[in-house]
Amino acid sequence: MPEYNKSADTTHFGYKSVSVDEKAGLVKGVFDSVASRYDIMNDLMSGGLHRIWKQFTIDQAGVKAGHRCLDLAGGTGDLARSFASQVGETGEVVLADINLAMLEHGRRRLVDAGVAGNLSIAQVDAENLPFAAASFDRVTIAFGLRNVTDKEAALASMLRVLKPGGKALILEFSKPAESIKPIYDLYSFKILPVLGKLVAGDEESYQYLAESIRMHPDQDTLLGMMQDAGFERCRYHNLTAGIVALHIGYRI
Repeated sequence: MPEYNKSADTTHFGYKSVSVDEKAGLVKGVFDSVASRYDIMNDLMSGGLHRIWKQFTIDQAGVKAGHRCLDLAGGTGDLARSFASQVGETGEVVLADINLAMLEHGRRRLVDAGVAGNLSIAQVDAENLPFAAASFDRVTIAFGLRNVTDKEAALASMLRVLKPGGKALILEFSKPAESIKPIYDLYSFKILPVLGKLVAGDEESYQYLAESIRMHPDQDTLLGMMQDAGFERCRYHNLTAGIVALHIGYRI
């Protein structure tokens, strides 16, 4: 299991140790590079499974008419689009990401899909959310937490903006079952970077993806981090033999 503790001055960027101040810029470079091919690569590298994982998250969110939803690291807007149709005219969805290139791509997709009126876009840092306390019924983050430098700060910030009774959902790559680990590692480190090079013209970013997944807290570690942050009734669902996990917690 990777070591998740870091010094006050360093953190992980994939397998590399970098300064805390440096990581955000390195992650920005990754997503600036892949933004235009992000959706195509998601379909290719997951065999379309990412759509099933996201739909499971949407179903578990239980969004109702009139809800306010915050979709962090929302990128190209898959979750936000569904939530916008569920909250209706009396609700609101905020599509948020720290990366401007991803937000611009997401905005274009949502405009093309006819989503407007109850959806806004915000460039924010998940570690320090610029929203009032207790202002959202749901907070989601899909495939974004592993890129956050200070995950504890992000979890605390997510809890702060949730209303009492509100639900946070974290969809992220996690630790797969031992039975599939050899073939999963082969795919991650040998095939995925080649796909990145051929389709997105960027081998290094997808090498980082494979490494960042291994450095992300496993299922039980993340569950403990959520509990330490103050979330209640925490649980997780393993998807596709634990390749991905959906963590859920509430503000009581």
